[in-house]
Amino acid sequence: MLLRCPISLVDETLEILRAAGRRGTEGIVLWLARRPLGDGSLIAEAFVPEHTAEVDVFRIPPTGMTALMVHLKARKLALAAQVHSHPAEAFHSRADDAWAIVCHEGALSIVVPQFAKGVTAANFLDRSASFCLSPDDRWLEVPAHDLPQYLMLT
Repeated sequence: MLLRCPISLVDETLEILRAAGRRGTEGIVLWLARRPLGDGSLIAEAFVPEHTAEVDVFRIPPTGMTALMVHLKARKLALAAQVHSHPAEAFHSRADDAWAIVCHEGALSIVVPQFAKGVTAANFLDRSASFCLSPDDRWLEVPAHDLPQYLMLT
């Protein structure tokens, strides 16, 4: 499934991740799109859920999940992808697998390295690592040459 994301929301996402990095923690941003999700869905909002974070992990508590569900219902949105930062390399860790918020087949999880330091909208796709949830519930890395089938910056 192809998602389209405005450059302005990539910029907003990166600033949120950098702010978390300045605090010494991972950052998390959820990309929301109009329902129903489908091929070509446009990301409409960068949403920061209630969460706790440390240098190498984030968690969204039950109250944060409830608030997210209320927000999604009220705005007629769906959770399309998650974007979070790591302190060093961009990869999908065991914690990322266990605490992933997006859980539908084809969902995207994007990991931004170095707490997003030096990452811009122009180099976002090159610097980040992108993962897609497979039919058998595994996060598979999307090779750079295949990424345009999953995500387009507009």
